[in-house]
Amino acid sequence: MAKRFAVYKGLQRPLTFKGFKGKFIYWGVGSLLLGLVAGSITMALVNMYVGAAVLVAIIVGGLFYTASRQKGGLHDKPEPRGIYIHPVNLKILKVYGKQKRV
Repeated sequence: MAKRFAVYKGLQRPLTFKGFKGKFIYWGVGSLLLGLVAGSITMALVNMYVGAAVLVAIIVGGLFYTASRQKGGLHDKPEPRGIYIHPVNLKILKVYGKQKRV
């Protein structure tokens, strides 16, 4: 008799972490890292308070942008609008009907 294995039903759902799903988890982590790097560089070069403001602005802005893009869906693609007519640039070849006789 064949062995029976339990099937994990959650495999067909996207990964979710703190409200972010799938690829948007990486977008959120990227905005966090970008905010930390930009804030630390600004703190070192300009001022501690300006650097903290840059850090908070980039992190909060990136997370809000990521959350707004997530509302479109995981597979958000642009939908073409309008009618597109592609010109036909094929030459008529009359080679297939003829056979060369020797």
